[in-house]
Order: sequence, then structure tokens, then C-alpha cells
Amino acid sequence: MSVSLSQLQSFLDIATEAALAAGAVLQGYLGKVEDAITEKGRPGDLVTVADKASEEVVLEALRRHFPDHAILAEESGKIGNQENEFLWAIDPLDGTTNFAHQYPCFTVSIGLLIDGVPQVGVIYDPFHNELFRAAQGLGATRNRHPIRVSETSKLSQSLLVTGFAYDRRETSDNNYAEFCHFTHLTQGVRRTGSASLDLAHVACGRVDGYWERGISPWDIAAGIIILREAGGKVTAYDGTPIKLESGRILATNGYIHDIMIRELQQVLPLSAWK
Repeated sequence: MSVSLSQLQSFLDIATEAALAAGAVLQGYLGKVEDAITEKGRPGDLVTVADKASEEVVLEALRRHFPDHAILAEESGKIGNQENEFLWAIDPLDGTTNFAHQYPCFTVSIGLLIDGVPQVGVIYDPFHNELFRAAQGLGATRNRHPIRVSETSKLSQSLLVTGFAYDRRETSDNNYAEFCHFTHLTQGVRRTGSASLDLAHVACGRVDGYWERGISPWDIAAGIIILREAGGKVTAYDGTPIKLESGRILATNGYIHDIMIRELQQVLPLSAWK
């Protein structure tokens, strides 16, 4: 489906309005949710009253402006016809565990997929008041200023970031081995606990690459377009086009992308480490 730049700008502005309003909600709840934290079923997979309140603000804005668009939200699930060419992917509080502990790494993430492709993205970090935005063909910004990925081309000089899925205790299909492997090959590997924030930080050059498994479309939809518009590259682990439903992502500044693909393919299971 062909969408004009003016339409994309309109989508971007409305998503920004929603993200800023939701971020204000999160700031109001910060430090006040101790008695309103529950687990969704797996240890560490938390939800708070703040998640739900933030999501309701985003849903209200999108329903008001785009009543016919489909929505995929972390807390409310699928809303509307999921085959609609316009699908909003929403994480109202990416980094709930951080938020519950008042650890300052959490965001509101709103992405728009058009015909299955991320084309509009807004990530708002309310604690640090950092707003990351992008739309296809319009570039990427942080607080309205253009951003670009880093130019680090050697893995040995890079700083990476990753995350660990909620089911890491239950499955050997986790990235513990990859974490150790890349820690040995780089200047360091960080873990923020917020996939959208990780992608935003690759986009603005703070880190050079990011990989993770066990994530959901709402975690990465916004970050993918922001990173691409900032000059970065996003694929599956093997370099093929990413499938959001796969739960796996490799995102880099582009310069170290092929190197990371090769290294991911060579990592031995953790059980083989001595």
C-alpha cells in the first residue's frame, strides 16, 4: 500500500502525542506501584497498574484518530481486524520489572506496521525525557534532532546490548552462551531490560549492536523503523529478512552486522563451555 510522506508525518505526530501522554502517566505512577504488581504466569513477567493505565491512554488516542486501524497491544492483545493494512504495535511500559524497582530504563513504544512492515515508530523514555521518532523516508530523531548510528567497524571495539527472555529458566534456547561469547570479543555487553530502549540506543550510536530472542512484535516494531532511518540494519540472526513473530532480532549499525551473523552461527551451547 502506498502512503504519502504527509500521511506518515500525521501518523508520527499522533503517535508522539500518545507516547508523551502515556509517559506522563508512567511518571505519575513511578514509585507508587508496590502493592499493584502481579505476574502474568512466568517468574519475572510482571504487570502493574501503570502498564494498564499507560496502555489505555495510547489506545484512546489511536481509537480517536484511527478507529478502523488494527491494534496489537501487550496488555489488551489483538484489537480489530489483524489483517488490516494498518496495525499499531504497542508496548505501554517496556521494562516493567525495571519500573517496578524504580530502575531508570523503561519506555513507551508505539509502532505502526503498514502491510506488515514497520513504517512509523515512537519510543519515549520518560525518566530521561528522551523522545525517539522516525517514519519511512523522514529520518530519525532524538528530541527532534537527527540521529545516526555509530561507525564502529570492528567487533573488538564495539559495545553491544542484549536481553534475556522471561522463559530463560525453563528453556535451553536462551542467549546465555551468546552473551558470554560476545563479552569475550567486544569491549562489553550491556543488558537494560528494555528492547525498545536497546534499539533506540543503537540508532543514536550509544551502542553498536543488539541481539535478542524471546521478544514480541510490540517490543521491536517502533525500534526497527527508528534504527533503519538512522542508518542501521535489522535482520534475523542469519541475515535474512526479520519476521516479527519469530521472536528473534539482530540489529546493528550495519558495519558489524555480518561479523555478528558469523559469530552467532559459531556459538557453542553453554553446556559445551569449560
